[in-house]
Amino acid sequence: MQCESPIKRRVSRKIWVGSVPVGGDAPIAVQSMTNSDTNDVAATVAQIRRLEDAGADIVRVSVPDMDAAEAFGRIKQQVRVPLVADIHFDYQIALRVAELGVDCLRINPGNIGREDRVRAVVEAARDKGIPIRIGVNAGSLEKDLQKKYGEPTPEALVESALRHVEHLDRLNFPNFKVSVKASDVFMAVAAYRLLAKQIEQPLHLGITEAGGLRSGTVKSAVGIGMLLAEGIGDTIRISLAADPVEEIKVGYDILKSLRLRSRGINFIACPSCSRQNFDVVKTMNELEQRVEDLLVPLDVAVIGCVVNGPGEAKEAHIGLTGGAPNLIYIDGKPALKLGNENLVDELEKLIRQKAADKVAADAAVIVRS
Repeated sequence: MQCESPIKRRVSRKIWVGSVPVGGDAPIAVQSMTNSDTNDVAATVAQIRRLEDAGADIVRVSVPDMDAAEAFGRIKQQVRVPLVADIHFDYQIALRVAELGVDCLRINPGNIGREDRVRAVVEAARDKGIPIRIGVNAGSLEKDLQKKYGEPTPEALVESALRHVEHLDRLNFPNFKVSVKASDVFMAVAAYRLLAKQIEQPLHLGITEAGGLRSGTVKSAVGIGMLLAEGIGDTIRISLAADPVEEIKVGYDILKSLRLRSRGINFIACPSCSRQNFDVVKTMNELEQRVEDLLVPLDVAVIGCVVNGPGEAKEAHIGLTGGAPNLIYIDGKPALKLGNENLVDELEKLIRQKAADKVAADAAVIVRS
């Protein structure tokens, strides 16, 4: 079974996005963004509910105009997860979604014009307890910074972020988080490292426009993983050109690998070789799909032979070691033998029973305390 993470997290100010704490000692929040037309309320609500089921802590929704703002209000009434409104340039959209119950505003103060407009948005956010997310992107740096630096650099990203931060500091509004995203892993990582030393607010991590499902997952895992391993980061979004639900899955997998959060089954599986006594790849593909709905954190080892199998199986809540017959370990002890027939069915039953037992045990602890 996995032990506690050795990572010492950066100390940051805690803010609240709806009911979800971000920063401080809060768990690292996992979020995604809808890619449906916001004006299609039914489609957007359906997508958000799928993200909720996948474990999203926070969901961002693009609100490009006032019609979308009204649609956002109707969407908000139909979902449970906190919603962030993604807004650019038009401060009136921010004021409207604030009235409609938004949980966070993604809006760069420097992009919405005159001081009185920035003040109006900040006062509305202050009045309703709504945090702001400052989001800097390498692809949309201010023209003067592009001219100054010649191209996007970590220093340019941080200078842009601090400009927006200065607007909020001047208005005595500390309730915000910041991101400095780039599609280049090294640029993003360097920018976050620089920014982490200069502000106390939570950091929203992401490698922007990372790519498709496979390449984007790898790039995000490398970049976000480097930062998280250094203790930097309070909430993450995996930007994939894929179903948004995949972003949530990948986000949790990254956190699980660093022992920063446990949710669902943590599989330990061998890549298989000619020593295997059952089809490991086929077994894993079926098993992962079948138990995707389980949220209880469990370690499950699926190892094809007796070379590494017993050692891995003994360390898991449930472990399968290939043999003649195959041997199942439960909580480190040999429990039963299984043939290859109905192997996935039997494993699924054991996993679901173990998950149910763990839920019951955790509930009993809560009742006793």
